[in-house]
This record gives sequence, C-alpha cells and structure tokens, in this order.
Amino acid sequence: MKPATAHDKPLQQIACQQVLLEDSSVFSVQWTDLPAACAAGVTAKTVCRSYLAAIDRQTWGLIRHREWEGELSFRLMGRYPLLVFELPIAYGSTEHDELCLRIRGGLLVQSDACRRGELLFRVEPLPDGGSRVTLQLSDYCPLLLGSRRPSLFRRWLYRLTQAAIHRLVTVRFLVGLYRELAGADACVRLLRVKVREGRPT
Repeated sequence: MKPATAHDKPLQQIACQQVLLEDSSVFSVQWTDLPAACAAGVTAKTVCRSYLAAIDRQTWGLIRHREWEGELSFRLMGRYPLLVFELPIAYGSTEHDELCLRIRGGLLVQSDACRRGELLFRVEPLPDGGSRVTLQLSDYCPLLLGSRRPSLFRRWLYRLTQAAIHRLVTVRFLVGLYRELAGADACVRLLRVKVREGRPT
C-alpha cells in the first residue's frame, strides 16, 4: 500500500486576526470550519469546555481553570488569578450558538478596565452541513500595555509574549478539535483575515 502523503490529507484552514484597536484594546479572532460528518453535536458550550481543558493541558497544569462562586478564572499554580470571568452566558438563535465569558478582572488586566472585555465562543452552521467554530477576544485591555496610550516598547512586549501565546494556544486548540472530531491528521494552513481595523499584534 502506498503511504499517505501531504497531498492525500484533508486541509484544515484556520483564519486568524489579532489587532490593537484605536483605544489600544485587543481584538483577536480565530476560526475553523468542521466538515458535516463531524459537526453534529458541536455547540458553543462543548467548545468552551474543550478549550478550558486544553488550557490546563497545554500549560502542563501550570495554569488551570477554576469555577467558584459565580466566577471562572485562569489561575497560575492554582493560586494567582490571571484572568477572571463571569460564569458563561449562552445565547442561542436560529443563525448561530454563542457562549460569552465576560472579563471581571485578574492580574493580566489593567485595573481601570476590569469590567471590560469578553471571550466569545460561536458555532455557526455552514451551507454544506458543517459548522464554523470561532473564538473571539474583544475589548480586552492587557496590563502589559499599561494604558490606553502604550509606548512602542510595551506594544512589542505584549506582541512577543501574551499575544503570541494566546494565538498559539488558540490555533493549537482548533487544530486539536478538528483532529479529535474528524479523526484525521489534516494539513493546517493559517489564513490572515481582516475583520476589524487596527494595529497588528
């Protein structure tokens, strides 16, 4: 039997954009399309749960999620709250399924923007019967940027650290989700998309 080559594998495309908006808040979006054969039963809630488990796994347990008294948080070494969210709020419609984690605070958030920002999980049906899975971070004000008018040094520091880690973790999560559901070791291609105007991070 002839061994499989890269040309024989399915292609998984992951769209990606990360920018700083005019007010220096972060907008980051990544999505991938699941084929119809494995899209059944995929909801925003199941994607969120898979993402939380992926954070625990990809950071080797150094950062773990925790739910407690109406909050969901990512904690460093189980103690230090890096990001704190309100418990998920689900939205359903005939067009798509969404689940929203609203930021309430944490060590990685500017102190005057603790009630701003959200992490959104969305699952949308596609015409071919598949589903588009989207993760979107909006209106987030990272502590590393310092203020609404960050210096060039702070912008590069954020870009090379937290922004790069977020993009890597999210892309790896979408790759893993596709392979888990489709049962295929697909070739991955990143697509640069433009959803919002802003400064690339």
